[in-house]
Amino acid sequence: MSSTTQNKVCIVIGASHAGVNFAFSLRREGWEGEIILYDNDKEFPYHRPPLSKAYLTSEEGTEQSLLFPKENYKTDNIVLKLGIAVNTINKEEKTITLANGSVQQYDKLVIATGARPFIPPIQGLDLAKNVFPMRTAEDAINIRKTINNSLTKKAVIIGGGYIGLETAASLKKLGANVVVLEREERVLARVTAPVMSDFFTQLHHNNGVKVLTSKNVISIENKDDHNVVVCDDGTKLNADLIVVGVGIKVNSELAQNAGIVIENGIKVDETAKTNDPDIYAIGDCTYHFNPHYKYHLRLESVQNAVDQAKTAAKAICEQEVVYDTIPWFWSDQFDVKLQIVGLSKGYNQIIIRQEEAKNSFSTWYFKDDELLAVDAVNFAKAYVLGTKFIKSKQKLDKSKISDLSIPFKPNSFLA
Repeated sequence: MSSTTQNKVCIVIGASHAGVNFAFSLRREGWEGEIILYDNDKEFPYHRPPLSKAYLTSEEGTEQSLLFPKENYKTDNIVLKLGIAVNTINKEEKTITLANGSVQQYDKLVIATGARPFIPPIQGLDLAKNVFPMRTAEDAINIRKTINNSLTKKAVIIGGGYIGLETAASLKKLGANVVVLEREERVLARVTAPVMSDFFTQLHHNNGVKVLTSKNVISIENKDDHNVVVCDDGTKLNADLIVVGVGIKVNSELAQNAGIVIENGIKVDETAKTNDPDIYAIGDCTYHFNPHYKYHLRLESVQNAVDQAKTAAKAICEQEVVYDTIPWFWSDQFDVKLQIVGLSKGYNQIIIRQEEAKNSFSTWYFKDDELLAVDAVNFAKAYVLGTKFIKSKQKLDKSKISDLSIPFKPNSFLA
């Protein structure tokens, strides 16, 4: 670094994947001053539940899933301020004000506030019993306790996205009677192709989960010992437990009130910097430009959180850096591991490669001759090879991808 940081303070708001990885990266990049992390959650920083699918079926709590060992914070001199809310940011004075009224000065500020579950305005939802999102360790504990203490174990999940389906799979393992209600005509409608939606719907049916599509929940009726979920087509379902998984809302209010530019999230440049030179933002709350796909986007993924954290740390330590990565995701449901690389937005052709093993295939998304993304189901080789092809933008012979007689090797599919 060109100038000493020994007497400087870097504050991080949010101690999830993005915030915690940033703090350790900043120290590794040579920051000598104070690093202070604030978070509303009183729990020691941990892998967030739907990202750690064992939460619902484990009694061990967050100790088994800490992002970093507790002693590492002491070794790297990173100060954790847990269970403490930040109320305001004053970018002119370069201070933050906490919920208890105290003020903390900063030299650099990193916003890693993430997102919160979106709770739809369903009539009676606020009065219903045992209604939870699936975002924090406390949510997971409450959901598990409710099912374990229930006699009929009837669970209704509102929302057929990845969080809803992963939660459904975990609840089924706990012995619950699970129904998933999806408003769209198919599950995962916003994020994947119909073939993937059909596969996961069938997977859940085969494992005893009811998946009902085109079901718009309009009200929750509260009975003596249970809820009744009512859809606009007249469908009624009894529920001891309701899990709401219909999407998220970005925690951008703190930044917006401070005069930070907001556009579908906190808008940042290629170094994760906001419109204020001393304020950066990272993770789920950010709206950034992807150089590979050449458009702005907001990503909800561990990969994005960790990679943006590293980028911001390098930038603050005055290194030349540009955030330019191919997004990747994963989802575990029953005995299926889905690995996704790339973004399929804008595809106009799909090629499916069905492997000989049961429940093993891959979906290749093309826009004309460019490979945009690959969904690999129980087939890591397709994920690895897809990543290589997407990064290199090599032209592929599409007819070879689905041909099982052709060896699955990098040079086999080149045009």
